[in-house]
Amino acid sequence: MTADDSEERPNPPRRGVKKGLYLIPSAFTAGNIGMGFYSVMSSLRGFQLLGSSIPDIGRATEHFDHAAVAIGFALLFDILDGRIARLTKTTTEIGIQLDSIADVVTFGLAPAVLAYVWGYGATLTEGSHLHRLAWFLSFMYLICGAFRLARFNVQASRPRILAEGTPKVDKKSYVGLPIPAAGGLIASLVHFSPVPLIALGTEKAQLYSGLLMVLVGFLSVMMVSTWRFSSFKTVGTNVRGMRTIILALSVLMLIFLYSQYVLLAVVISYILYGLLSRMIGIFWRRSDASEAKIEANPGRG
Repeated sequence: MTADDSEERPNPPRRGVKKGLYLIPSAFTAGNIGMGFYSVMSSLRGFQLLGSSIPDIGRATEHFDHAAVAIGFALLFDILDGRIARLTKTTTEIGIQLDSIADVVTFGLAPAVLAYVWGYGATLTEGSHLHRLAWFLSFMYLICGAFRLARFNVQASRPRILAEGTPKVDKKSYVGLPIPAAGGLIASLVHFSPVPLIALGTEKAQLYSGLLMVLVGFLSVMMVSTWRFSSFKTVGTNVRGMRTIILALSVLMLIFLYSQYVLLAVVISYILYGLLSRMIGIFWRRSDASEAKIEANPGRG
């Protein structure tokens, strides 16, 4: 080979760079799992401090807050890994499965443990019927979240087979409450008031524990429901959408300054938006059906 031939031949593609791109989404997914593990360990440490001979409420509060914040960071990682994979076109089957496993740990197991140790686990009498019910609800939250992720994976991989009798999957909405939103609500609630419920007194602690159990049960049911919630996957895909960028930066700044209030408000607004949209849709269809029936039978009044 002469020098002229080497100059004329084009450079081979940089395959190493392309392979490196595949590691970026997986790195965020690994960070998601790491945050979930940290949340569980921090929750257990806080529960241990509450169960000592002299309960340390202050340090336990710090651990519960750290556990909640870790779930919040995991939610950010979960959003970024999917967005980066779609933008760089590095979506892989193993990445999808790894992301689901990470979500089970971070948004299934970690919030279930956090709700138990921060809330009803320390306030209810061990061995009582309510305490057993609390165990059951925490377990149901975890299993419903796992089922929600499994159903999503199957629907996404085989949409045509599941088309009959099963809601179709589209890019604009999820079927059932996403498990990150359910776990984010529990985490944002704890972050809003990280002081364990046992420190509020017996009566208030039992009252709030009951409300927390209702909330956990409600989130479990909504995750396995067929109600649709917006995915926001199409948001930010337009390069010229400067309004979207400005809005995102504004929300991030508000979260940085007032995380206790903004995170809780954002998650509640997202869930309420899905619930109200469903209810309005039901009443709207009923109204259309009634009008159609009246038009079909004009002589009957």
